[in-house]
Amino acid sequence: MTKLTDTQAIILSVAAQRDGHIALPLPDSLRGGAAAKVVGAMLAKGFLEEVEADMRNGEPVWRETGDGHGITLIATDAGLAAIGIEPDSSEVKPTKDAALKVRMPREGTKQATLIAMLRAPDGTTIAEIMEATGWQSHTVRGAMSGALKKKLGLEVTSEKVKDRGRVYKLPAA
Repeated sequence: MTKLTDTQAIILSVAAQRDGHIALPLPDSLRGGAAAKVVGAMLAKGFLEEVEADMRNGEPVWRETGDGHGITLIATDAGLAAIGIEPDSSEVKPTKDAALKVRMPREGTKQATLIAMLRAPDGTTIAEIMEATGWQSHTVRGAMSGALKKKLGLEVTSEKVKDRGRVYKLPAA
């Protein structure tokens, strides 16, 4: 399987689920020069292709050609193959294995430590995470809501436990 950045994998996965494999709109976190750089790299690798947008039917426009027409982006067969989807396959969702490979944090990082602590049978508290990572409380909460919930799609739950306070957990892997 081709090596993709997380952003490229997200763009291709979402495009695979849309009619016509349209890659637009791009993720909200990708704007301006960063979007142009990512799309340029994907066009160069053949993962995306520029095609004329059907503006009458409301297709999103990547760029305008100057003559009243617009260009949109679609995922190519090579782009779909890069995320584990066979081009001739009727299934348009990435395989479970492909999705897991994209969303696994590196081992030995503070994020991996956080995930391991949250997957412990008894869960963990903010104070325990702060001690293990050296982070401040607002960083711990931000990592749980931003990196884990929003970016990795993990479901962090919490409950109040007597004599321990609020305990946070992830479902076991």
